Amino acid sequence: MATAENVARARTEVATLVDDFLMREIEISCMCDAVRVRITDEPVEQFYCHCDDCQAASGGAYIGVALFPASAVKVTHGELHTFTYRTLPRQRCAKCGTHVLAMVPGIDQVGVKANLLPRGMFQPRFHIQCQYAVLPVRDNLPHYRGFPPHFGGTDEKVDW
Repeated sequence: MATAENVARARTEVATLVDDFLMREIEISCMCDAVRVRITDEPVEQFYCHCDDCQAASGGAYIGVALFPASAVKVTHGELHTFTYRTLPRQRCAKCGTHVLAMVPGIDQVGVKANLLPRGMFQPRFHIQCQYAVLPVRDNLPHYRGFPPHFGGTDEKVDW
């Protein structure tokens, strides 16, 4: 049975893991390990995206994204192929097809698929583009209809 003390201890352990990840560089790879990417800074933002572009490109209802400064993300091994479904240039492994990165137009940031990050590092703060959501996601995070204010959108949220 989970006690308040055990829950607090688990939260502290996760926070320590996240701090450890942020204090050093990390390396991510595609599913076949043909592509490796070094990340040398902490994420600028982390969130879930429900837009129809991400749905079509990923085959899922939404994706987890961690944004990093572009200068902190470097492919160290392998070849990535760039494709654009609608507006967002994405890069995937040339061998296995794993979606690895997305180049965010107009800003100097790179989106990294959250499932590739070390366990415990992805700490999403909100959901975006919920107007396109396939199904409601009920959690304690804000659910923005479009983009949040700090992404140039509004504070309009959906209420599931």
